[in-house]
Amino acid sequence: MENTHKRFRYSSLSEIRKDAVELELALGFCDDISPLLEGVDLLGRTIPNRLAINPMEGCDGTRGGEPGELTFRRYHRFARGGAGLLWFEATAVVPEGRANPRQLYLHKDNSDAFRELLDSSLREARKGGGEEFRPLTVLQLTHSGRYSRPDGSRAPVIAFPDPLLDPGTGVAAGQQPITDAELEQLMDKFVDAAILARDIGFDAVDLKHCHRYLPSELLAAHTRQGRFGGSLENRTRFLLELVDRIKEATGDSLIITTRLNVYDGHPYPYGWGVKPEEGSTEVCLDEPLWLVRQLADKGIKLINVTAGNPYYTPHINRPFDIALPGGYTPPEHPLAGVNRLVQITRKVQETVPEVLVLASGYSWLRQFFPNAGAYSLRHGWASLIGVGRQAFAYPSFARDLLETGGLAPEQCCITCSRCTQIMRTGGQAGCPVRDREVYLPILQEGLAKQE
Repeated sequence: MENTHKRFRYSSLSEIRKDAVELELALGFCDDISPLLEGVDLLGRTIPNRLAINPMEGCDGTRGGEPGELTFRRYHRFARGGAGLLWFEATAVVPEGRANPRQLYLHKDNSDAFRELLDSSLREARKGGGEEFRPLTVLQLTHSGRYSRPDGSRAPVIAFPDPLLDPGTGVAAGQQPITDAELEQLMDKFVDAAILARDIGFDAVDLKHCHRYLPSELLAAHTRQGRFGGSLENRTRFLLELVDRIKEATGDSLIITTRLNVYDGHPYPYGWGVKPEEGSTEVCLDEPLWLVRQLADKGIKLINVTAGNPYYTPHINRPFDIALPGGYTPPEHPLAGVNRLVQITRKVQETVPEVLVLASGYSWLRQFFPNAGAYSLRHGWASLIGVGRQAFAYPSFARDLLETGGLAPEQCCITCSRCTQIMRTGGQAGCPVRDREVYLPILQEGLAKQE
């Protein structure tokens, strides 16, 4: 396979198909995008189409954890945009688990603000799609682990020492991992937040296990001692027991799901979904597929599949054209990265055909992502197609597909990493290219502070 990174230069499906063939990728594209526009049932609720807004943090909440003005603006635009599934962004369950001082944090004293965010977003959805249009809503619950910065400074909480990640995440020499007892207490906080989310009116909660935040890191805790480390059963205990606890607390009144890394791309024994050989980063899905089977057996009917670590291997979870300043050029064609995400999602869907599997990683394809998504749906490789950065740039993408059958290239995400750059400079995240009046000044302000 060609191992050279290239920027997006496609003006037709034939060009992108040609490169996929030359790269010997299984990636396919349908001319007919109608599979994306069909509804699907989930535990008695109808998702009106197969398009989803993936959870993308805006870092625009208040210091108290409530959604802020720009949070409301983003979700109102997403809701009017017509996607059938709104996956609300990472929301901390404890203050020390916030990734930044503006990350959302749900607790009993601010639940009314989250209720207004949800209710007003659903009102906007009806404005865009008609009185009968109602997207499914998911709230993502999280603890940021080694990437915690609740007050703006690094305050990492680790599952185990990692010689590759520790130096860049502020882990002190000799820092001890979070204890088993503390993890048990953290489960209680997840349960409390899930009950609040249910009472607010969210259809589902996502027990976030991706991108090497704390619960995700536990999946790779090969070197950890105790109940949450070592064996596969121990490393998956936090997620599987948490599902049981929330089901016991909420019964059938709340859908439980997870955004799940099935491949870290991080070397063994510190990685998950990698071949169990010292230093290997080769994809090996034996353990992740065992886990998704366990989840399905517990009644989980929706799983959002992703991969990689946005701080360490961002090309794995977000194939891009332009890296962050000081970043690296990926060692592969971005089409190969898109294909990896498509194929690992395919494996999950084939393992649990009774589960709705949401596929990620399509934004690099710009105006052609619907053609790739429709191909995946038609061939049973996924059940739903989600985008993140594309939604920042083009919040009305679903409405345009529904009404015109295509996307406007001049509105699509160009995978330039500037939305991530805003986050890294302490600003509120959005698209400074397509939504420049709001977000370009925020980016410029952050860059000026770094000078």
